[in-house]
Amino acid sequence: MNKLLVITVLVTFLALSAESFRVPRQAEEEQGTMTRITNTIRSYYDSAVNTASDYLQSIKGMKVEEKAKNLYTDTTKAVSTYIGIMNDQLYYILYPQ
Repeated sequence: MNKLLVITVLVTFLALSAESFRVPRQAEEEQGTMTRITNTIRSYYDSAVNTASDYLQSIKGMKVEEKAKNLYTDTTKAVSTYIGIMNDQLYYILYPQ
């Protein structure tokens, strides 16, 4: 029984390894007009996507996001200070004591 099992496993491995040595056929097809147009459009699209990705990576490298956050924080601090001053002035104009 054990010999039969060992032989079956060996034959299976041999069959699997023999199958992996097969060379797939490469059928030569003539490219039609639609295939050439599709391939051209696909290459332009891929080029555009790659360029946009490169631009995004360069923008991330300049830390624009961090600079924008800092600008927003500084601006809101300054504006809130001036709004507080205007609030006080308006209050004392309406309710003089």
